[in-house]
Amino acid sequence: MRIWDGSTPWLVTGYEEVRTLFSDPRVSVDDRRPGFPHWNEGMLATVHKRPRSVFTSDAEEHTRFRRMLSRPFTFRRVEALRPAIQKITDEHIDTMLAGAQPADLVTALALPVPSLVISTLLGVPYEDAEMFQHHATIGLARYATAEDTAKGAAGLHKYLARLVEAKMQNPAEDAVSDLAERVNAGEISVREAAQLGTGLLIAGHETTANMIGLGVLALLENPEQLAILRDSDDPAIIANAVEELLRYLSIIQNGQRRIAIDDIAIGGEVIRAGEGIIIDLAPANWDPKVFPEPERLYLHRSAAPNVAFGYGRHQCVGQQLARAELQIVYHTLFRRIPTLRLAVPIDEIPFKHDRLAYGVYELPVTW
Repeated sequence: MRIWDGSTPWLVTGYEEVRTLFSDPRVSVDDRRPGFPHWNEGMLATVHKRPRSVFTSDAEEHTRFRRMLSRPFTFRRVEALRPAIQKITDEHIDTMLAGAQPADLVTALALPVPSLVISTLLGVPYEDAEMFQHHATIGLARYATAEDTAKGAAGLHKYLARLVEAKMQNPAEDAVSDLAERVNAGEISVREAAQLGTGLLIAGHETTANMIGLGVLALLENPEQLAILRDSDDPAIIANAVEELLRYLSIIQNGQRRIAIDDIAIGGEVIRAGEGIIIDLAPANWDPKVFPEPERLYLHRSAAPNVAFGYGRHQCVGQQLARAELQIVYHTLFRRIPTLRLAVPIDEIPFKHDRLAYGVYELPVTW
């Protein structure tokens, strides 16, 4: 396929092929390699200004960075956050119910809940949330320019670097303090720690926020499926429902960008060394060979695991946190507001066709 810069990377859409390439050491995430299929001009222009991170490193370097990020996302820490996620969710639903109708579910619930949760986990003061949301989203526009991306990245990086330095002196039980501890031990620099923190901040709120908004819309459009989630208190049924929503929606719809570092024979083709690869999660999650009737939202579906969070060594480090948030938000929202409905026709809802993560800009609802 041809992308914005005229280059022609391979587009990979089959479920088995996607999982195979995610696991292949001949496939690199190093975005400094010539031929890497960058998302937009902004990402290409800033590639040599960004320090290496878990998102752009391979092999042992990637393992080293990932180990640094694993502590806040352990099962124990995520499970310990559930009461806080529940409280944040209930408080925002309380506020929405006390306010005017119709309400915008994105600003009332979908955006603030994951922002507060990731702030809590990272140790970022929530009063700074509006600032980091602004900087985080500048570079995520599909056609972000070099200037846009540099501006957003510089603002966030400066903020995180100051926060890391503060946590080096006064650590707490949070992810930025974990990174500050690594800096004090001489394992990474403040710059590298800030880059890792920036990545977590962006990934930890933008994606989950989009998934909440889009998932609520999908459920409202499928009321018989919504009832399954609303009427069950079985954690297994709620968890399975979230997995099906993740499969059905796949909000990262611009593909995971990679480059071949050796020739790879796959699917009857040969991807040559130096050729770009776009691993597309959405069609893989709708592969009819793996998911019968993929276009149908079916919350009782028992099928192969979805690849919404990727697969293999580079799969999303925060996926368990995202799952916990989605399980709590969807179930709580529909349990507390069983009459929730769209306030406008679906064709009037503004979708994020111009962003790297799919979602809705607004979701007007009433009850």
